[in-house]
This record gives sequence, C-alpha cells and structure tokens, in this order.
Amino acid sequence: MSPVEALRRPLQEDLSGFVGLLRRLQVPHRVSEERGAQVLWVPSQPLAEQVRALYLSYPQGAAEEQIPTPARPSRPGLVAQLRASGMTALVLLLTLVVAGVTLLGDNFAALRWLTFQDFQIQGEYLYFQPWTASLAAGQWWRLLSPMLIHFGILHLAMNALWYWELGRRIEYRHGGLALLGLTLLFGLLSNFAQFWFGGPSLFGGLSGVLYGLLGYCWIFQLLAPTPAYQLPRGVLAMMLIWLLVCLSGVIDTLGLGAIANAAHVGGLVAGCAAGLIGGALARLRR
Repeated sequence: MSPVEALRRPLQEDLSGFVGLLRRLQVPHRVSEERGAQVLWVPSQPLAEQVRALYLSYPQGAAEEQIPTPARPSRPGLVAQLRASGMTALVLLLTLVVAGVTLLGDNFAALRWLTFQDFQIQGEYLYFQPWTASLAAGQWWRLLSPMLIHFGILHLAMNALWYWELGRRIEYRHGGLALLGLTLLFGLLSNFAQFWFGGPSLFGGLSGVLYGLLGYCWIFQLLAPTPAYQLPRGVLAMMLIWLLVCLSGVIDTLGLGAIANAAHVGGLVAGCAAGLIGGALARLRR
C-alpha cells in the first residue's frame, strides 16, 4: 500500500509545530515537497483523516496533554505498517526464507549457492573458486546474495530489527523502489569491499546495507532535514561506536565471531555519498 496524502500546504507555511506534535504522538509520517507545496504523508487513509482533523484543531501544534483523547491519532496496527512498508517487509521476508533454507549458515549445500564465491569442502577446510569463474558461469546473483545470509539467530534478529527501522523511513520518504535501489547498491558495494580487503572468506549479512542506510539518513538529514530521517537520540552515536569496537578487533579477540568490517565501512561510505547527493538535490529543490 502506498502512503496516503494527509495534508497539502503552501511552502511558506511553517509546519514544524504540527510535525513536532505528530512526532510526540508517535504518528508515522513524512513530509515532502511536491509541485511547490508541502505534502504530509501517512501510511493509511483512516490515519490521514485523523491527522486532518487534528490539524484543523492544532495547526501550530500543541502539548500532547492538551489534546483530548478522541482527537489523538491512533498508531496503525502491524498489518497496516506492513502494507505501508511493503518493500521493507519483502526484503526481510526474503532474508528469513534464506535463513531457513541455509539453516542460519549450517546448511553448506545451500549456502554455497549464495556466497560471493563458490566453494568446496575438503576435510575441515573451505576452498574458494575465483569469483570471476562464477560470473563467467552466469551466477551474477552472487554479487548481491551474501547480504541475505546470516550466521545465527542473534545476527539475523539484530539486522532485521535495524533494517525494519531504517528501511521504513526511506520507504516513507522516497518510496519502495528507491529503498530497493539503495539496498542493492549498498549490498553490492559492501560485498565488494569485504572481498577486496578480506580476500576469499565466508561472509554475509545485512550489516553493510544497514550502515549504508544509516549513512544515507545521516547526511541527508544534515543537508535537507526531514522528520522521516530524524533518528532517536543516541542511535547514530551507538552505531558508530559499535563500528569502532568491531574495527578494534575486540570482538574477534573475545571469540564472538569474525566481523565483516570492510563491508560495514564500505556500506557507510557509500551511504554517506548517496546521502550527500540526495540531500543536496532535495536542498536545491527547496
């Protein structure tokens, strides 16, 4: 389901107070510029009607406690959120299917068809084939498929939660196709970065894509602030601190598993570059 237009107001009108009110009420929304006007979007038609009624009473915003209970827009249920974030849900569904087929990395027979390089098992060792040989055989999906592989339930759960949080924001702001394009771009670049710096190895996960989406929201928000990309306090700092912790080698030293650091850094750099372009274009349009 596509986002629904709730309000269309002139560009010169200050919507910051009303948008702040929606944020305090935890109403999912985004604001964009369409044909010389500010357009406020919400996930569903019933929510749009409630937002219009709220705007008629509080166009400049108000403290949450000042609003009568019946006038407060209700948050959409899970089904409504899934419909409004169809592309986000589709990517996560595909990730869950791959997790089931590969048994979270334990089914090597299935896993070898999704890794960046094909491999053979001899004894306790994996022997990787040149990645160019796989491309020559027409296995182009290997450039992207590692982002769907996860090793362990915690790896899957953390990445899925963050993709749900960041992916929905971009889908609300730019639409499902834009989210898919950014996901594929960041997945491709982060996979190449990990292979280039890490060499032949078994790696996977949405982490590189997540850092790309994070970098995109971060830089876009600096250049062209939008409610959709206003992340909760501390999220950006926490993610960057975690990246530094992983780069320090502490995780490997503690025996908690190898971290695809190059994929994380590559995704973040690609995301910041994309956010710079997207934010600059949005700023020019304003």
